[in-house]
Amino acid sequence: MAGKRKKAYCGIGGQAVLEGVMMKNKDRYAVAVRRPDGQIEVKTDEYAGAGASHGLTKLPFIRGVFCFVDSLVLGIRTLTWSAQFYEEENPGKKGASRKPAQAAGTKEKLATAVTVTVSVLFAAALFIVLPYLISLLFRSYIRNDSLLAILEGVMRILIFVGYVAAISAMKDIRRVYMYHGAEHKCINCIERGRELTVKNVRRSSRQHRRCGTSFLLFVMLVSVVLFLFIRVSDPILRLVIRILLIPVIAGISYEIIRLAGRSDNFLVRLISAPGMLLQRLTTREPDDAMIEVAIASVEAVFDWKEYLKTTFGYDIDAWEKEEAREESGNTP
Repeated sequence: MAGKRKKAYCGIGGQAVLEGVMMKNKDRYAVAVRRPDGQIEVKTDEYAGAGASHGLTKLPFIRGVFCFVDSLVLGIRTLTWSAQFYEEENPGKKGASRKPAQAAGTKEKLATAVTVTVSVLFAAALFIVLPYLISLLFRSYIRNDSLLAILEGVMRILIFVGYVAAISAMKDIRRVYMYHGAEHKCINCIERGRELTVKNVRRSSRQHRRCGTSFLLFVMLVSVVLFLFIRVSDPILRLVIRILLIPVIAGISYEIIRLAGRSDNFLVRLISAPGMLLQRLTTREPDDAMIEVAIASVEAVFDWKEYLKTTFGYDIDAWEKEEAREESGNTP
């Protein structure tokens, strides 16, 4: 193809779900799932987000908190929808599945809220409280508060990486990580100015700087820096402050990941390197069937042909018509 090989931000993002991929473009999202009978089911809907009614979502550092909550809510909602295809399958009928419910009712929204709350509490306990408690065990040996804070940060990063490595060993999670790779490959394919085909997606990278894995790693790293400046003698108060700073950490981390997705200078590549390396654990190479699902999700919410035309000057429709004319002219 004649398109340039520069990289351009396309604005879409997504996540892997059970046997599928969710893609979001502005307020519209699509979930594509490979059903047990082999067909691809696509659901499209709108999700404006928690802060859609006011302008806080556009303020730097504040918008990151809203984006974090929105990603959790939408992620759990789409994950639950995809799981309905594989729940309560009749083992006597191969490929049988239960048709998912159409719209989320009050009970489903309540369940989503509870799941998000429990997830945040679990993450805070595992990645904030536990490393802090471990660091207290060394307080008798290390008197320097800065060294203790660094030790706490190291423990936090090790626990996070260990958690990611542990769940990546699970069979079902490995398939989710393959769909995660398909999601990244589709976005990289588009942002490199390539036509969105299985062949082009397959040759694209499965790592992406705007990945949620990189965001979470930035959260860990930013927390190390911020907690260095907390000089409170009371251990309980120190822990409370750490928990209260979670929205601040999320806001800062979001701005970093946002910059990483829009810039390609040396400094950005440098700070993105640890997250890109960690994505080797959270992404796997997908097969062609998974790539087809990811492409279906992209095409449900994003006109990639128009994007390539306006961004890279590559008019696929015109090129295809020209090829068709040439082939018809050469036909004897």
